[in-house]
Amino acid sequence: MASNNNHNNSTINIKNRKATFDYEIIETFTTGIVLTGTEIKSIRQGKCGLTDTYCMVINGEIWVKNMYIAEYSYGSYNNHTTHRDRKLLLNRKEIRRIARDTMQPGFSIVPLRLFINERGLAKLVIAIARGKRQFDKRQSIKEREDKRAIDRMFKK
Repeated sequence: MASNNNHNNSTINIKNRKATFDYEIIETFTTGIVLTGTEIKSIRQGKCGLTDTYCMVINGEIWVKNMYIAEYSYGSYNNHTTHRDRKLLLNRKEIRRIARDTMQPGFSIVPLRLFINERGLAKLVIAIARGKRQFDKRQSIKEREDKRAIDRMFKK
């Protein structure tokens, strides 16, 4: 069933661009997501977003909150809610480690990227991240602008 969609799978790669600017990435994990049928179909069409998305550990499970997945255009009365909470699939050891690391002040679980793997399954890359201070953000902007200036000089 998934074989006829293989040419589409590689193009689905939704990134949370703001995450790398606002956070310093400590460690990443690739997780599965519990989805309904209409949700996976919308993701395959690329109709989803990770803006303002975050994760929480609740009762020994990790949930992604505020992730936008557009309603499926051909879905009927059983279409999904666009911003519902979705459970992430990790093993117990990983969940314990993430929960322990995010107990420290300033640490969060941040979704970085949503993609569809070669088997046609939706995967979410999450990271344990430390929030950057205003100074760190200014430093990131300066480094990016310096890199652009150097690239311009070599292109001439």
